[in-house]
Amino acid sequence: MAYAGKSASRLRQSALHKGDAEGKARSGGTGLDAQAVLLLLVLSLFNTANALSGTFVPVYLWKASQSYALIGWYSFSQFGISGLTFWLAGKWVKQYNKMNTLRLGVALSGCFYLTVLLLGNASRHYYIPLGALNGIAGGFFWLAYNVVYFEITEPNNRDRYNGWAGLLGSCAGIVAPWLSGLIISRSAGTAGYRIIFSVSIVIFAVSVVLSFWLRKRPAEGQYGWFLGVRELRERGNPWRKFVPAIMMQGVREGVFLFLVGLAVYIATRSEQKLGTFTLITSLVALGSFWTVGRWLRPRWRRLSMLVGVIAVTAVILPLLLGGIQYGTLLMFGIGTSLFIPLYMIPMTSSVFDLIGRNEQSARARVEYIVLREAALTAGRLIGLTAYLLVLPQHPTQRAITWLMLGVGAAPIAGWWLIRHYVGERRYAAKRQAERP
Repeated sequence: MAYAGKSASRLRQSALHKGDAEGKARSGGTGLDAQAVLLLLVLSLFNTANALSGTFVPVYLWKASQSYALIGWYSFSQFGISGLTFWLAGKWVKQYNKMNTLRLGVALSGCFYLTVLLLGNASRHYYIPLGALNGIAGGFFWLAYNVVYFEITEPNNRDRYNGWAGLLGSCAGIVAPWLSGLIISRSAGTAGYRIIFSVSIVIFAVSVVLSFWLRKRPAEGQYGWFLGVRELRERGNPWRKFVPAIMMQGVREGVFLFLVGLAVYIATRSEQKLGTFTLITSLVALGSFWTVGRWLRPRWRRLSMLVGVIAVTAVILPLLLGGIQYGTLLMFGIGTSLFIPLYMIPMTSSVFDLIGRNEQSARARVEYIVLREAALTAGRLIGLTAYLLVLPQHPTQRAITWLMLGVGAAPIAGWWLIRHYVGERRYAAKRQAERP
């Protein structure tokens, strides 16, 4: 019976891989098959729900506490627990059912907003548990999503998929925060927050339902708890360069993911203006992600990333010269939206190409995705540590701008570390030679 079960499993896996190959063949090689489109739809709903409410959670906590430290520790617990969840949940995703993990992440995201809804102004007393709950939800979702994304894309269509993902994320950012800001501004007290949190919960539920049409991919192999550590100990291993480069990406993200929106609110005292800011910047990002995702080729990745990291650092300078005002923040936001795809698309594609560089590496995709997230988490916590050391003690506009410039320049160091691997023909030939 055990042998029969294993044979059936192999047959299912063979049929699954055949179906994926046929789908890619029908899409013309560089196109996206039906499963990729469905995954993009699930991702878009998840991003829309978070765009509706997530943009305003730091503002909600700020209004209740007026504390930079509270916002920082909320984010610290969120990112720290998310990274730990990636590592612990890796075993389930690798050996059991990754689709249930994805659905659990979406469901817990809905539970997070429901909890904030029920706590109301008392949320400020529970910022650490709330951050942890949001971190667990994000950890489950993004681990499963990244594994499925790797399985349904290939090097020749990965840039296109990431371009579409960025474009659809920008679409969510255009309408959702603007609508949320309008509702909050025109509602008495916290009524507007209750409305948008409730709508987000409904969208999360729809996302869970749609995920049942994603094809269940069979589990394979045992989870290597410390494979990432072994990779980093191996001399000449590309991960020894990629991990610190990913950390530099995380240093920027850990602060910018919440501080930019909070700075806009503090400068304007208006949720509606924050929504308008997000609408404008997302509209620019939509066009930029579409263009870069459509035209970028692997051989251009190194130059693209260099231009991107220099540009997204340079656009912080208007804040130093003109101070934190709505106009300068808008200049910064538009510039970032215009140039960030030049960095993010090739960075993400290159890391996943490294994961799939040969058959043995692809079999350990869960462990490598966990390693990537561990690097991002470490970087985010470093960035947040800088935030916690600076802003609670020096809550001034000058301190905010210098902090943003310091952490915002970190990806330049990341590009320097992996410049010989990104878009390098020699590296592509090496990957090809490693294939059995």
